[in-house]
Amino acid sequence: MIAALLMLAAALQGQGQGQGQGPDQGQGQGRESLGIFDGWGAFRDAAPVRCYAISRPAQGARNGAFASIANWPRVGARNQLHIRFSRDRDPRAKVTLAVGERRFELLAGPRDAWAPDPRTDLAIVAALRSSRSMTVETLATGGRPFVDVYQLKGAATAIDAAAMGCARR
Repeated sequence: MIAALLMLAAALQGQGQGQGQGPDQGQGQGRESLGIFDGWGAFRDAAPVRCYAISRPAQGARNGAFASIANWPRVGARNQLHIRFSRDRDPRAKVTLAVGERRFELLAGPRDAWAPDPRTDLAIVAALRSSRSMTVETLATGGRPFVDVYQLKGAATAIDAAAMGCARR
């Protein structure tokens, strides 16, 4: 699992994690591992400065899929959810994130989804801290449903490590 998380973080090199806003600009260089916590890793990139907790789906096709919670200190973004789907999404399909008993409708592009606003990001992170798993449900192109399932053991610790990684100056 450690090697898989390190490879996933390396694959993110040069990719942004936000919604096409300021934090996405630039290329992630100088990645520092902040720790591996069960199925979640925490990392800090030097340029642009961002810290994030990240995991791969536990079940189903992976195909580069991940869930991350990121902090972008330069723009003041904290605990920002980013989901990369395991397959392309039907553009008409809703995306639902289920964490424990909570359900959240996400904004989405063809392969990615985000919380609609910072308040929802915070509610999602609060739910992650007290749940065992989360699912992301939508329809693939062609109309077939799919679900990406994430185990949350270690998520809270990885989220905290990422927050601390960007708190230091």
